[in-house]
Amino acid sequence: MGNTLIEKIIMKNTGAANVTPGEIVTVNVDRVMIHDIFIPFVADKFKEMGFTKIWDPEKVVLIYDHLVPTSAVEDIRHFKIGDQFVKDYGLTNVHRSDGVCHQLMPEQGYAKPGNIVFGTDSHTTTYGGVSCFSSGVGYTEMASILGTGEMWIRVPETIKVIVNGDLPANVTSKDVILRLIGDLRADGATYKCIEFHGDTFDKMSISSRLTMSNMSIEAGAKAAIFAADAKTAEYSKVALEDIDWIYGDDDASYCQVLEYNAADLVPVTACPSQVDKIKDVAEVAGTKVDQVFIGSCTNGRLEDLAVAAKILEGKKVAPFVKLIVTPASREVYLAASKAGYLSTLIKAGAILTQPGCGLCCGRACGILSDNEVVMATNNRNFLGRMGTSKVQIYLGSPATAAATAVAGVITVPEM
Repeated sequence: MGNTLIEKIIMKNTGAANVTPGEIVTVNVDRVMIHDIFIPFVADKFKEMGFTKIWDPEKVVLIYDHLVPTSAVEDIRHFKIGDQFVKDYGLTNVHRSDGVCHQLMPEQGYAKPGNIVFGTDSHTTTYGGVSCFSSGVGYTEMASILGTGEMWIRVPETIKVIVNGDLPANVTSKDVILRLIGDLRADGATYKCIEFHGDTFDKMSISSRLTMSNMSIEAGAKAAIFAADAKTAEYSKVALEDIDWIYGDDDASYCQVLEYNAADLVPVTACPSQVDKIKDVAEVAGTKVDQVFIGSCTNGRLEDLAVAAKILEGKKVAPFVKLIVTPASREVYLAASKAGYLSTLIKAGAILTQPGCGLCCGRACGILSDNEVVMATNNRNFLGRMGTSKVQIYLGSPATAAATAVAGVITVPEM
């Protein structure tokens, strides 16, 4: 019997000859990420546990992204505590307003193929896009990791997802993962790993894979991982021969297998107010929107802005519709500027903001009010996520969002 991808990563990390689902193991943590919202709680718990030093300051990344720019006086407290923590424990990997944590971790090489990484945010699953076992933890677990460098986990069962063929021109990885979430439901992958197989995924860019892994948590996944290939090696700046062991064996045991034909997939949207309430975009086409948001750790990357710019080239955002665009990082911002995408978006009437979480977490840059409707490219549409509890949030791809911004109503994109 072979092993799943996540089992192989755990075995490599621990030196175990084999691991099985349900087994409790202690892993050596390769990297951790703490963001600005959680740093006060992590700092307090770290001291409460009696730790006086961090196991390896070089393996800790502190990122200010949710609360920048500040939109409440209390936000400043988080920055002050974070800055003091940096001074007290000698942290060197600190990012202040450089972008969203889940973009920066793989982009800056903190999360590498084969690593085990934990972060104080549920969407830490994102790094599975670069063949990394990554998962979110609470501040108590994070404080413990900071002091010991270790973390216990229960070896997850694995769901195998197979997609083969070419996606239609107007279908993106966002549509694929939304379809999968709709089929699994919000709890269908709870504490399980999703492992992606098939030539459709082989053809996907790393950015598209990151989108898939990012949103897998919306089905409850503990992790969501792609096998390593030449694209992974190039993106992560590692040698392919060093990571070619990161794949799931054909004879591995999977708790569930889902298979799709890429050609059958269509643009879809998550309707208010559940991420697993999936409908074809065509079913809700014509719904009037007040705002469109393109950004977040799900779809704020360069290829996402490129798609939006292509659709908006020579066009204007519909009257009375606000289009807010938030690049996922400074690197993405600069690359999009050099490519001319930002100029195209601005000429079309987009409101461009600094890199960060922004509207996705309902902070600065565009919160909405009662009965307003927004088409957004981020990962959650829960009640109150982007303003009041009466805001109607639809989730879709950058293509769907851009087409909707032009039409002023939810629209099936044409590519």
